[in-house]
Amino acid sequence: GLVLPDDFLGAVGPAINSGRGLFLYGEPGNGKTEVAIRIARCFTDSVYIPKTIIVEGQLIQLYDPQFHNQVETDKVKELSDQRWLKIERPAVVVGGEMDMDSLEIGFNAQTKICEASLQLKGNSGIFVLDDFGRQRAGPEQLLNRWILPLEKRIDYLTLPSGNKIQVPFNALLVFCSNLDPGKLLEEALLRRIPYKIRMLDPSEEDFLTIFQDSAKHFNIPYDTNCVDYLMEKHFRGVRPLRGCHPRDILQQLVNISLYENRPPLMTKTDLDKS
Repeated sequence: GLVLPDDFLGAVGPAINSGRGLFLYGEPGNGKTEVAIRIARCFTDSVYIPKTIIVEGQLIQLYDPQFHNQVETDKVKELSDQRWLKIERPAVVVGGEMDMDSLEIGFNAQTKICEASLQLKGNSGIFVLDDFGRQRAGPEQLLNRWILPLEKRIDYLTLPSGNKIQVPFNALLVFCSNLDPGKLLEEALLRRIPYKIRMLDPSEEDFLTIFQDSAKHFNIPYDTNCVDYLMEKHFRGVRPLRGCHPRDILQQLVNISLYENRPPLMTKTDLDKS
């Protein structure tokens, strides 16, 4: 469903199959986050997870409807053990709001029930750190936290009692950033993320294809002359092309038409306004 360079899938495919770290970087608006989320859809099979884990007398709630989508099952054929849920492989996406505490086990003092860490909820799926480098914790501090899980596929979490427990880590870890990883991290840390893929600006041909596809999505008649006018006046030699521009421009056309109480159209006047 995305318009990407021909060689992109050949680069990202081995990274997905490896199940190890992947760093997507490049200019904003070229689809890094969208690609990361769609990677999760590559895993079409389902998995079972326990609703709750009991460790050293502590209840740790694992199931989170925000990240875990249940799959309809035939109760006759499926397991009758109600402690387990069948779900799609999870996709946990966090951005600049993430802090180090969310990577540890939480504790609700009222219910006396713990909550699983974000990476524990992402097991058997994908864990995406969007806007990497803009979190409250520094990038090196965050990556140091991931060194052991990336290398050994295990993680250590701290219970409210202070005891450490070992848990599996089998999520595909994806970092998305507008910043060049070579300038963001030192070599020793970069070695832990074996795949680093730069997402370039779309070519003009790809840009026009995205524009046509987006126009169908917004139900706006595509006008070749108007788009050529837009490219000549506002893009060629003026600004770089970004994959998000067609969607953003067409959304502006919709907003203009709503304000003027008419169907959305692609006109030179409206394109200038957008």
